Amino acid sequence: MSKNLRVALAQLNLHVGNIQGNTDQIISAAIKARDELKADVIVYPELSITSYPPEDLLLRPHLYQLVDEALNRICSDAKGIDLIVGYPRRENDQLFNSCSLIRDGKIAATYDKQYLPNYSVFDEKRYFTPGDKPQVIDIKGMPVALSICEDVWTPGTGKQAREAGGKLLINLNASPYHKDKSGERQIALEANIKEGQMPIVYVNLVGGQDQLVFDGGSLVMNADAEYCFSAPVFEAGVYVVEISSDGRISHDYPSQPQILLPEESIYKALVLGVRDYVTKNGFKGAVLGLSGGIDSALTAAIAVDALGNDNVEAVLMPSRYTAEISNEDAIIEAEALGIKYDIIPIKKPFDAFMESLADVFAGTDPDTTEENIQARCRGVILMAISNKTGKLLLTTGNKSEMAVGYATLYGDMNGGYAPLKDISKLLVYRLSSWRNTVSQVIPQRVIDRPPSAELAPDQKDSDSLPPYEILDPILEAYIERDETPDQIIAEGFDPAVVRRIVTLVDRNEYKRRQAAPGVRITKRAFGRDRRYPITSGYREF
Repeated sequence: MSKNLRVALAQLNLHVGNIQGNTDQIISAAIKARDELKADVIVYPELSITSYPPEDLLLRPHLYQLVDEALNRICSDAKGIDLIVGYPRRENDQLFNSCSLIRDGKIAATYDKQYLPNYSVFDEKRYFTPGDKPQVIDIKGMPVALSICEDVWTPGTGKQAREAGGKLLINLNASPYHKDKSGERQIALEANIKEGQMPIVYVNLVGGQDQLVFDGGSLVMNADAEYCFSAPVFEAGVYVVEISSDGRISHDYPSQPQILLPEESIYKALVLGVRDYVTKNGFKGAVLGLSGGIDSALTAAIAVDALGNDNVEAVLMPSRYTAEISNEDAIIEAEALGIKYDIIPIKKPFDAFMESLADVFAGTDPDTTEENIQARCRGVILMAISNKTGKLLLTTGNKSEMAVGYATLYGDMNGGYAPLKDISKLLVYRLSSWRNTVSQVIPQRVIDRPPSAELAPDQKDSDSLPPYEILDPILEAYIERDETPDQIIAEGFDPAVVRRIVTLVDRNEYKRRQAAPGVRITKRAFGRDRRYPITSGYREF
């Protein structure tokens, strides 16, 4: 190799299906890498032309016409630098998850992903055929092995790259975030380096896509599995590193990976997920019900941090059971965040419903029906404002509530996106406390007060549910670790409580199927991760 190889890492926030917009970003990044960073090659995330995951868009024939047009544009408009670009590739009625080296206006080499993940949120075997061979390309005298995402998580691929003659491994990724994911990535990359005995350039997607968030964190590790470069997490950017023929790596950025507190990492994921869902879907901002409770308080803070206070609107909808302290705290937070708010009491619409239903309800006692009508009055008001303003309605429920069905269909579950859908109640409190260390926007007494739906006199969540200090660990064991009731009981929990909670989880799948999507931050979020039948005779006991 005549000189050191300068590799640009394009950590881009791409948009599924927006092939023209993605191609614009690809070309713009290449020009920056060529002209400003003086890079020899630029590497993009997995399936960068379509972005990830395209899901059943891959079944649309027209998609491939657009992909071909994009490749032609890239070949024409991004000369003078090598590009390694990901895209779905059709050949002989088969579809591959591929990446190609584009050089001097032509596709010079292509690699097909060999290991297709089909677990958790991944469905790649539904669409793709696995590749069956390595690909080593020469870039300025450096033999570079190509790989895509799951390939480096699979034993044997590092050795395969070395035996094929590679001296540097480049890996294109669309690796979604969940808490503790960075540690898992490090373990996988260290194992691959041990096999391959070569440095790794790891380029990851950044941005929100429905319930998935991609956190970036692109990195370079040397042949001793030491971090040599790590890009910022949750931020797009183009970065360049220089790699010598003997594997030495240099750059002008901080060498150590960015270390975030767990609460900060999760909070940034929520903010990015909300921002991209709202903006990529063309909404004019967000609206939410602000009750004076902890869930809506945290959701409002996330919305403002994601979209700016000019684009967030809150609605206070007190009922006859709403404590004055709740109204006061909601107003305090709205003013601290600098957001527009309106106060619309629900007494009149609730009374109208009760009058309309008086004959049908005659001879019955009040129960949860009346509580749910109050929640549905609020849902109607919020959806009306959303429709009229073009702002997305954010629903404020958390994972603990959704797990046991402590939510009202077509009421407080109304909304287009649920930022806290994968956030347990105890984590809601932790995130709220952390957010107040940045700036005090959530009144402390909101954090300190016992939670309540305020749909009945002196109501508290603990009237219907065990304390969250008991409920959340049971839910985590049953939902996220798939433990049996007997295993959970053996950990010291009351058998009657465990059986009750498990029954509630199983019975409320029908609600979760109708719930808004939300940001995934655990390995077992409701939705793509956890798919249970609604109609089922299966029981744990």
